[in-house]
Amino acid sequence: MQKKLRSTDWFGKSDKMGFVHRSWLRNQGYPDDYFTGRPVIGICNTWSELTPCNGHLRDFAEIVKRGVIEAGGFPLEFPVTSLGETIMRPTTMLFRNLASMDTEESIRANPIDGVVLLTGCDKTTPATLMGACSVNLPTLVVPGGPMLNGRFKGECIGSGSFNWMVKEKQLVENYTAEDIHEAEVGSARSQGHCMSMGTASTMACMVEALGLTLPGAAAIPAVDARKKVMAQLSGRRIVEMVKEDLTLEKILTREAFENAIMVNAGVGGSTNLIIHLLAIAGRIGVPLTLDDFDKIGSAIPLLANLKPSGKYLMEDFYYAGGLPVVIHELKKYLYNDVITVNGKTIGENNANPICYNREVIASVEDPLQQNAGIAVLRGNLCEEGAIIKPSAASAHLMQHRGKAVVFVNIEDYHARIDDPLLEIDENSVIVLQSAGPVGYPGMPEVGNVDLPEKLIRKGVKDLVRISDGRMSGTAYGTVVLHVSPESAVGGTLALVKSGDWIELDVANRKLHLDISEAELAERRKAWTPPTPMADRGYVKFYIDHVQQAHLGADIDILRGGSGDTVTRDLH
Repeated sequence: MQKKLRSTDWFGKSDKMGFVHRSWLRNQGYPDDYFTGRPVIGICNTWSELTPCNGHLRDFAEIVKRGVIEAGGFPLEFPVTSLGETIMRPTTMLFRNLASMDTEESIRANPIDGVVLLTGCDKTTPATLMGACSVNLPTLVVPGGPMLNGRFKGECIGSGSFNWMVKEKQLVENYTAEDIHEAEVGSARSQGHCMSMGTASTMACMVEALGLTLPGAAAIPAVDARKKVMAQLSGRRIVEMVKEDLTLEKILTREAFENAIMVNAGVGGSTNLIIHLLAIAGRIGVPLTLDDFDKIGSAIPLLANLKPSGKYLMEDFYYAGGLPVVIHELKKYLYNDVITVNGKTIGENNANPICYNREVIASVEDPLQQNAGIAVLRGNLCEEGAIIKPSAASAHLMQHRGKAVVFVNIEDYHARIDDPLLEIDENSVIVLQSAGPVGYPGMPEVGNVDLPEKLIRKGVKDLVRISDGRMSGTAYGTVVLHVSPESAVGGTLALVKSGDWIELDVANRKLHLDISEAELAERRKAWTPPTPMADRGYVKFYIDHVQQAHLGADIDILRGGSGDTVTRDLH
């Protein structure tokens, strides 16, 4: 017997409120049968002209609607807060939790039986998924897809990865203003999100690995007609999911989260996966800790030869076979019997993919790199942990001891980093404070700060950099991130002074500030908390309630869920 549709409480009654709910929607021209037993599918759209990566999702909503109607559903599109990574200040991460609240309450408050999340840019995927998890209806994700490869001087460039080379290109390779303009025009040349294995592509791979997309959805370019087919089929499938009562909690099991961690290691995905997956797990109620990412993912081989860890881009990845090839290659590690949105297991969905280019996707027997997952560091400098991405780091710096050069905030960094008198050399360790969830606020992608001009001119390519902030998934370098507790709440990072010796030992998972406990205690006693960066509005609420990085930087009162029941009507 099919479960009663949630929307029936709005549209299925013959009383005054049934009249109100139906009659006002009729001004859009819906016929009678739309209100009599059709599953109502909410299409949660993160489209915005201020979010370039999602600029095509307005059209995609219409394609999803087509599939919903074909399957006998009633599609209703609704907007939620959109987050444009390349536009918003100070960082979209500050607003991820706000967008999740918007998504959660929009779903709960309206007559929705199932949800399609239209996502793309970095934070739009985790934000909408977090909100949907707190309601726990049947939910399916349609990722917007990556751009086509960027082109510059006859070569492919990444729309994200090239950003981190601009300073070096100008100083060392004598790029002219015309060169930079040509790269600017050609790097993001089609609709879609950035096409390196940055955070947007990582999030698309994450939701496919979790079982929340139709098979093969993650890597299809945004402008490829097959992406439109995937959107239409997703519209059909969500109607069936409602009939089957296939809710998020039935898909998002502990095993599904472990699969996502392993697949992320296999594709060389962004470190941002950690903070988002922890937050998603907290919403759906699955136990997941920072140490799980090391324990589960660090021994997985790197298979995807994609920037920033490799040389190719997402368009090449799709033509080589895409994520199904990686999932199939990793089958001996994965939980292959977990259910996905199409009702089949992840093993069934990825049983026989073909790899068309082993230069782009390696085999498990001959990987690009062994043990490529995220490493979780411990020590007196990061009592609750810190992370580093070995596949994007320099081998010669993975075990390193050097003197700290401390910047108290990002403004201090910008003011002094290129000062010729700054005492810094190739053995130094850059320490950036005040970049965490509370301190910035919002934990921005500033961890991979540029090197000083004088070292770039000497040919230095990398330094150890440590912060309580994050790093773009398109970036690279020996960068220690997510130091927890952060400096703004009194973590040891706040107590580091220039000239202190710091030891990094990735193999032994160690990050150590080499001063005595007595000296550390004296510094802690003298430390005073910084003045909060806001005293009103959402930012004040965020500062007062955000959790630390090792917990996913979610808002404390948003962990868990409210469910889908709203008992009081509007009259």
